[in-house]
Formats: sequence, structure tokens, C-alpha cells
Amino acid sequence: MKLKGRVAVVTGGGRDIGRAVCVKLAKEGAKVVVNYFDSESDKEITMAEIKAVGGEAISVYGDVTKREDINNMVAKTKAAFGEKIHILVNVAGGLFARKTIEELDEDFYDLVMNVNFKGTVFVTQAFKPLMGKGASIVNFASQAGRDGGGPGSALYASSKGAVMTLTRNWAKEFGPQGIRINAVCPGMIATKFHDDFTKDQVRANVANSTPLRREGSAEEVADLVVYLAGDEASFITGNNVDINGGLAFS
Repeated sequence: MKLKGRVAVVTGGGRDIGRAVCVKLAKEGAKVVVNYFDSESDKEITMAEIKAVGGEAISVYGDVTKREDINNMVAKTKAAFGEKIHILVNVAGGLFARKTIEELDEDFYDLVMNVNFKGTVFVTQAFKPLMGKGASIVNFASQAGRDGGGPGSALYASSKGAVMTLTRNWAKEFGPQGIRINAVCPGMIATKFHDDFTKDQVRANVANSTPLRREGSAEEVADLVVYLAGDEASFITGNNVDINGGLAFS
């Protein structure tokens, strides 16, 4: 129960890595605010899994690209757990589609950049006043932010690269206030993301290219997030931490 007595907010907590993060935080004793957007049924699974490990949580619907929804998340968090949070995990994001430069339009640009980058910026801005010395923020970048991503993912990779740079800058800004901020950079993780957007043969090829010869799991990413959020990582800030089975090194 490393996080007993702490309050954690997780955007994109309805499924996959976000769900695993919520459950792991709850298992370690944190009270969890589960933000979700596109699936009521997925959110209910997350809440049931938190309950199964003896955790305490609320769920809050919200689009991280809209100020009104973000402000509602803050209000619901305060109403449930008080005026202070200790952990913020910005998981919400997506690839949405693979598109070549000829296929790009402004609506798709706005969708990808707003969800992956704007959401991280303004969710953090909204919750930071509730954070004090010892608090921790964990952003979600990607291996794509380091290596440019696969075909058709230029905007996704660019948005994740922006998150990585933001994390480095805010570590300098937040550090004097005792607030740490890091990002995780997952590689090939077995989630619906890759079920939807990566061909089976490509996944197999990538997995076989890693020194560990496999994909990662959402639970393994959640373990890294909980480590970065907790006291054991008290002197770690401004880092973009790779979790990719050794496929790429920072």
C-alpha cells in the first residue's frame, strides 16, 4: 500500500493501459478518479476491477480537449476527495487513423494534436493548483516520439514528441515547487490500440526484433507509472522513460 492516503487522477482510464494504471494505483492504496470518454461499458469494467482489489474510486466522463469538461473533472474530484491531489496521469490519447501526407486535413490534424497534446497541457494546468510538494505527474509519450513512428503516423508521433519536450520543460518549472513530472514512452504493448491500427505480421516482426522477443503488457506499463508516481522515484523528474523490451534506447 505504497500510495495509501493519496488521490490520483487518470485520464483515459476506461481501458487498456489507462485501466491497468487505475487498478494498480488503487491496489497500492490511492483513491482514484477514473476519467473516460468513449465507452461507458469499458469504464464499468475498470470500476469493477478497482473494487475487486479493494480500491476506492469515482468515474468522471470528460473530453480532455474541452475546458468545460476538464473543469467538471476538477470539480468532481474536489467533491469526492477534497482539495488536494497527489498524482496525475495523462493517459488519454490516440492515433485514430494512419494517413499519408496527401490524406491529411485540418480536422484530422486538430483531432490528433488536441487529444494527445492539448489535453495533456490543459488537464495539467487545471489540476496543478491542487498539487503540492511531493506530488507527481506522469505523462504518456511513445516510442514513436523518439523514432518518428510507423507509416501514416506522422501527426501522432509529432504530438508525442511534443509531450516529451513539454515534460522536460515543466520539470524545470515545477521542480522548485516540489512537483515531479516524467513521461513514459511505451513501445509495442498488447492493447486495443495495436489491434486496431497495426497489422498482425508487423506486430510479430516488431516483437521478434526486441531483445526480449515479445510485446509488453498494459500491466507492465502500469508498474512503471506507479513507480514514477511514488516516493521511490523521489529524485527522478524530467525523464522520458522507455518501456519497449529493449527495441530502442534513449
